[in-house]
Amino acid sequence: MIARRLRTAAAIVLAAGAIAATPAAAPGEAATATYFASIRKNPSLLLAFLAEMPKGGDLHNHISGAIYAESYLRWAADDGMCFSVATMAIVNGTCDAGAGRPAAADLLRNSNPLFDQAVDAMSMRHWDPSLDGHDHFFATFDKFRLTSSSRTGDMLAELAARAAAEHVSYLELMATTEGGIGATRGIAAGWDPDLPKLRDKLLAAGFRDAISSAARTRLDDAEARKRALLECGTPKASPGCLTTIRYIYQVGRASSPQAVFGQMLAGFEIATADPRVVSLNLVQPEDDPIAARDFSLQMSMLDYLHTQYPAVKLTLHAGELTEGLVPPETLRFHIRESIRTGHASRIGHGTGVMFEDDPLALLREMASNKVLVEVALSSSDLILGVRGPRHPLNTYLKYGVPVALVTDDAGVSRSTLTLEFRKAVEEQGVDYRTLKRMARNSIDYSFADAATKGRLRADLDAAFRAFEARQTRRPTS
Repeated sequence: MIARRLRTAAAIVLAAGAIAATPAAAPGEAATATYFASIRKNPSLLLAFLAEMPKGGDLHNHISGAIYAESYLRWAADDGMCFSVATMAIVNGTCDAGAGRPAAADLLRNSNPLFDQAVDAMSMRHWDPSLDGHDHFFATFDKFRLTSSSRTGDMLAELAARAAAEHVSYLELMATTEGGIGATRGIAAGWDPDLPKLRDKLLAAGFRDAISSAARTRLDDAEARKRALLECGTPKASPGCLTTIRYIYQVGRASSPQAVFGQMLAGFEIATADPRVVSLNLVQPEDDPIAARDFSLQMSMLDYLHTQYPAVKLTLHAGELTEGLVPPETLRFHIRESIRTGHASRIGHGTGVMFEDDPLALLREMASNKVLVEVALSSSDLILGVRGPRHPLNTYLKYGVPVALVTDDAGVSRSTLTLEFRKAVEEQGVDYRTLKRMARNSIDYSFADAATKGRLRADLDAAFRAFEARQTRRPTS
């Protein structure tokens, strides 16, 4: 009897301690959730609410695809470039309107109808949603590639300013930070399936210094240009100056094995040397025939390089697939292998998760290991035709898999993070507390260093307290 009473008393003490340790809900959270529920079916009030809401970070953002076509055309005009009517692309050379190569500046004059045609060709604007947007989406990048490769600083300024206007405090931007030297040197070295030997060969040829120096110089120059454009450090500084930016090195997966390995090695080396580069990722269509053929080989490359650079975090595009796009066999393992062999702690897209072998076990594994999914609703809709209840967002949430909403290629999709939040509400039925949790996930699962992450968390919590205090003064009907 005495022992039982002691156990009961101890349990009460432990329970009281657990309750005391549980943080109380933010004072205005319940009132804000109530107001949100009252306006979620009102598109105008919902948009106003989401535009003002703190959103944390955007963890999956391709810098070239994030820029709107209008900016590319304006920069091309400023740089004296031309526009090819045949390919609907920005081009260099001699401009000749009669030969179908007008000056880019001409598109900006006198309501030229070619301007609207160019914007439509360089993005998903006016795209017929009944059609398959996959090929049109990926074809846009070649149309503005010449400008995107020379305007990195301008791009950073545009994205930082837009993030601040959207109450987004943190960006992880995918970019080829050293300008492609890794791929060039990988091709020159040739392929060798003995990966340690191939790495040694590249490093012995001065790979590390060349890669790190080029990446540092390019980032320094781009960031200096961004600061100048935003007038950072002056009384007229743009709010975008406060946006924290980190970079994810992008590896083109639709290339030869030697080129892919050279890029991967560059990514690991740069992320080790420069704290601004926090991860690497594989880009280009996952269904590309070379990318699909070499998928497991590329995972084995990551598996080896992870042993050499264990501190470098990995996020991988995986499951950006759906039925009919590829043979059924290709759908069965990409997410699982990206996590187990590729060492991904975050997955980009994950749209095809339910086509994987034993998907429910995979979902439980992702939840247990806290593998976050970067969900890009507009991209899944436009590229794969997967929208509404067919998207697995609610399945991820049901199984406790951490999720963050992302933009992917906002310029091409003609979207913003605010509009991605709107799609989550209108098409997926997400409530306020879930949106808030996903915003927090975008900081908690970011690859920022501990000190930066702590500051971003504190800032986000303060922003939510202020936001929710404002919502408590709004009518609920």
